Amino acid sequence: MEKKNVLIMGAAGRDFHNFNVFYRDNEDYNVVAFTATQIPNIDGRLYPAELAGKLYPKGIKIYDESELVDLIKKFNVHEVVFAYSDVPFNYVMTKASIVNAAGVSFRLLGAEETMVKSTKPVISIIAVRTGSGKSQTSRKIVTMLREAGKKVVAIRHPMPYGDLVKQKVQRFGSIEDLKFHKCTIEEIEEYEPHIVSGGVIYSGVDYEAIVRQAEQEADIIVWDGGNNDFPFYHSDLTFTVVDPLRAGNEMNYYPGNTSLRLADVVVINKIESAEPKNIKLVQDNIRSVNPKAIVIQGASPIKVEHPEFITGKRVLVVEDGPTLTHGEMEYGAGVVAAWNYGAKELVDPRPYTVNSITATYKKYPKIGTLLPAMGYSDEQIKDLEETINATDCDSVIIGTPIDLGRLLKINKPSTRVQYDLQEIGDITIEKILKQKGFL
Repeated sequence: MEKKNVLIMGAAGRDFHNFNVFYRDNEDYNVVAFTATQIPNIDGRLYPAELAGKLYPKGIKIYDESELVDLIKKFNVHEVVFAYSDVPFNYVMTKASIVNAAGVSFRLLGAEETMVKSTKPVISIIAVRTGSGKSQTSRKIVTMLREAGKKVVAIRHPMPYGDLVKQKVQRFGSIEDLKFHKCTIEEIEEYEPHIVSGGVIYSGVDYEAIVRQAEQEADIIVWDGGNNDFPFYHSDLTFTVVDPLRAGNEMNYYPGNTSLRLADVVVINKIESAEPKNIKLVQDNIRSVNPKAIVIQGASPIKVEHPEFITGKRVLVVEDGPTLTHGEMEYGAGVVAAWNYGAKELVDPRPYTVNSITATYKKYPKIGTLLPAMGYSDEQIKDLEETINATDCDSVIIGTPIDLGRLLKINKPSTRVQYDLQEIGDITIEKILKQKGFL
């Protein structure tokens, strides 16, 4: 039978994983190209032969998604696979319509086709949108397990923005490991909290190889998901975090709705900031698609190191980059801190942006007066620093999960905003972990 020519649409994450576990050694298919979007500086690169396997001795080229229709014709594509996350349903179906109109099939690989089985118990923490509060949920679960004497290893959803061969399997157990692997701001935001609490976290490109190494030092694997993607591993217990500040998104974003349906436990986060009608809407939506799920109500109260840098000040608020960009959040923890501590004014950074930061606002104009902590490359980190330092403000509120002051030389007072998950009510994560035999 003639091989099917396949093109995989991605963003340097799910796309590579789907290729590795489903297509790499599959003689029935010929993957002719990847396309890339969401993440800068990926198109024009190559998925290397060292990772692509024996069927692809020259590797596989990565193109910009804007070339999709031309690539379908150029490579006589039979099937296009959509493999990235945190996008509205109508976005996915628009892509499907473009592909179908070009004459070929459109495919979404499912959980069973793409999940790897671990030899150790797996707890997965995922979310319905970027910025829902998954990270603080993961931190809480890992801390509980470790305090109970369990050897816990976290594995993070991929962010392979550098040398893919070197990033095949990455282990982070110290701040020095972050420097060694030349991590971006986005990577550090996810890895550093695990490290500073005494943990180990893995990431990379080849998630079969990653879990096999992680199993050597773990009693329990914790899948620390990214965006709103569903897990790469078969899970013994799945927590899905939902966000009532974006009520309804849990029903119409891909694959966040899949993640909601997979949940054993749903955590409704941020109830301290959400309107009661939106909390109820989320609760009703959970019941409609996953009535068997246990529901936890939670909050993410903020803590500020130097409130005196906020009260009565003209402040620049720096928030987590992906949360503002494809996460589409209108504000984050930094803005909440500005409100709570009586900032005089939120300063608009847009007149002061440079280079890649200016380009980010052009691509995501709804960001408004907040500054996304973009840092996918050394150049972009430099642009972020220059933008912050040029902005006419009294002080800077850092709402990202890490201390940007350690990575950037900020020329004005700055203060971090930190937040942890706090359960509200009798149903708690600890009780569930005990019931399921993890504690």
